[in-house]
Amino acid sequence: MVKITFPDGSVREYEQGVTGLQIAESISPALARNVVSCGVNGETVELNRPINEDAQVELYKFEDEEGKHTFWHTSAHLLAEALQELYPGIQFGFGPAVENGFFYDVMPAEGQTISENDFPKIEEKMRELAKKDEPVVRREVPKAEALKEFQADGQQYKCEHIEQDLEDGTITTYTQGNFTDLCRGPHLMSTGAIKAIKITSVAGAFWRGDAKREQMTRIYGISFPKKKLLDEYLVMLEEAKKRDHRKIGKEMELFMFSDRVGKGLPIWLPKGTQLRLRLQELLRALLRPYNYQEVITPGIGGKSLYVTSGHYAHYGKDAFQPIHTPEEDEEYMLKPMNCPHHCEVYARKPRSYKDLPLRIAEFGTVFRYEKSGELHGLTRVRTFTQDDAHIFVRPDQVKKEFEAIIDIILKVFSIFGFDNYEAQISLRDPADKEKYIGSDEIWEESQNAIREACKEKGLKAHEEIGEAAFYGPKLDFMVKDAIGRRWQLGTIQVDYNLPQRFKLEYTAEDNSKKTPVMIHRAPFGSLERFTAVLIEHTAGHFPLWLIPDQVAILPISEKFNDYARKVQSYLDGQGVRAVLDDRNEKIGRKIRDNELKRVPCMVIVGEKEAADGLVSMRVQGGGEQATMKMEDFARRINDEVANQLKAAKE
Repeated sequence: MVKITFPDGSVREYEQGVTGLQIAESISPALARNVVSCGVNGETVELNRPINEDAQVELYKFEDEEGKHTFWHTSAHLLAEALQELYPGIQFGFGPAVENGFFYDVMPAEGQTISENDFPKIEEKMRELAKKDEPVVRREVPKAEALKEFQADGQQYKCEHIEQDLEDGTITTYTQGNFTDLCRGPHLMSTGAIKAIKITSVAGAFWRGDAKREQMTRIYGISFPKKKLLDEYLVMLEEAKKRDHRKIGKEMELFMFSDRVGKGLPIWLPKGTQLRLRLQELLRALLRPYNYQEVITPGIGGKSLYVTSGHYAHYGKDAFQPIHTPEEDEEYMLKPMNCPHHCEVYARKPRSYKDLPLRIAEFGTVFRYEKSGELHGLTRVRTFTQDDAHIFVRPDQVKKEFEAIIDIILKVFSIFGFDNYEAQISLRDPADKEKYIGSDEIWEESQNAIREACKEKGLKAHEEIGEAAFYGPKLDFMVKDAIGRRWQLGTIQVDYNLPQRFKLEYTAEDNSKKTPVMIHRAPFGSLERFTAVLIEHTAGHFPLWLIPDQVAILPISEKFNDYARKVQSYLDGQGVRAVLDDRNEKIGRKIRDNELKRVPCMVIVGEKEAADGLVSMRVQGGGEQATMKMEDFARRINDEVANQLKAAKE
């Protein structure tokens, strides 16, 4: 018999060799119908994998993240099987599950291409194969046998992968129908569960991500166990297109990109700059009770700074290359992180236990190289500004400080209407310790500090192995936007390692020298990414206190431009951000254009308004309309802004 422990702590006994499916069947027929994979001691496996010893077991449905991964991983293999039938001689690269669906990198035979026009026939072939409900069979294969098998199929990329990356005794294949793939799994037990399929896009991708290698064709898709779920997803996609921050940012004149300036280098336009500055001021206001000290550090640093910090060893290959000066052996690097500079701020003078916590904050602009194909609007850029802070504390202060930062991040989420969020504790991968710096003891201590802080705040957090920073574990916050998409925003990281590398110390109460603990935190994450997410969450309809243009003044003809300018001057004097639309256009056109720019309030001025010192107010979206004195209108706008900011700071 084996003891199976469930997530709620309950324990049941089963015959040795029991499978995840049998466990599900023992609980309820409905669960057995809906379960797609299971977690055994933290590893996701197939439902037909035997369990031969005591284990912690979790059953995953499609709604679970692990379940989706299993479902989409099998769907990637189904895509490959369909492509194999449709395109004889096609070569296969890698085909993983991703956050929203799956993809497969392929190299069509000479003379063949795959374009959007081919999507319907690929989908049809996948549906045809899925209906066969083919079992997905796992095999453990010796390296020589795997190589022989894929050589026989003429799969040169698979052979290269076997020869260069895989060790004998670790190789598994999965077969459904006439298709076999190298894979670690996990997979569905059969393909019949895949009921609804959509091929979403096609793109180019270099083999192994190496720009020096040949370019393959990457085919993206998504699948679901019910057609209803696919229909809902397609509606969400259409809504996402409308909310695309790149499109809205252009319409609202918030930011731009220029090929001459360089790829992935955003330029904040005047209106976007004002929005960004208001975000900064809000955060500054939230931080005032916590005694943060703001600094400004250079955008470059000597190479030795990043060698000391460990960033050069871990990010050197992916960073911008060192800058060489005319002086011999003098090298600088564009700043990829703010933390080494802040360590130097701490080290500038002796510190006592009485000085801690020391909270050093900076809106620090950093630079990181991203591949051209991975750049995307403001969400993936090569330069961005972090709302960064590094807090130096005694070990006994870690938990309390962590809790205070959680409060700040949740306050930010509340202000901007991110009510649906989850927390993730990102841990070190114990099987790959070479990726990280620091002792086992330090890692255990820091990971437990995060767990305890979350418990203290009543914050439910799931744990993710292998997602930690190289210098320490972290608590990441994922928010769901208005249409249900997940975004990673705020982050808090505990770091016992960097203070040691910089030999930071403080004098303890007993006069001994101690090393402080360093906490990294960024409630927004970065101003660029946060702005992008906020645009897509609100569809550009920002709160009145934040939006660049609060009011558009629309004279009904050129005759009333002078009065419109008088209204604008008065509103500006009252602190109301007003823009004048004095184009020689019909009033209906002006209203439509300013609706498109998401201006929340329009005032229309004509003969009656000019004669009596009035404005005719019209709320965005055809809402409330009213005529009032310009003084009353200005007061109304300012009162609403004051109420929003008061609510934000409470």
